[in-house]
Amino acid sequence: MKKSILILFLLFCCEGFSQETEVKFDESLAKSLNADEYGMKKYVFCLLKSGTNKTASKEETQKLFEGHMKNINKLAKEGKLVVAGPFMKNDRNYRGIYIFNVETVQEAEALVATDPAIQAKLLEAELTPWYATAALQETVKIHEKISKKKM
Repeated sequence: MKKSILILFLLFCCEGFSQETEVKFDESLAKSLNADEYGMKKYVFCLLKSGTNKTASKEETQKLFEGHMKNINKLAKEGKLVVAGPFMKNDRNYRGIYIFNVETVQEAEALVATDPAIQAKLLEAELTPWYATAALQETVKIHEKISKKKM
């Protein structure tokens, strides 16, 4: 009797596990996101750090960061920027991140060059190739549906 119960338990566990690992592949979605066979793609990760410009006035800094935000929104609408956001206060001079929807560091360098805060050296950017889920590109669309206020 105990063996029968154990066998039934194991069968139910195996059945549940097989259902959880079932692949629900959507070929048209994968193609639209340029996903590889693992559902992944290349991006460029950008770490924003405090720049060398320590002499900008508060008014100048405010104007440059307004341009910084406009540029972020522009790049996001173009589909070139899939994630952007600031870090909380820290002791490493880390200010924020960008994840660019491009394959090469050279492409990302051209996009970083459009940021007024980087141009003014309030921020500096470190760029590196990154490999992650192609679904990350859908973040901007989802964010628009959950944000009450625009930045």
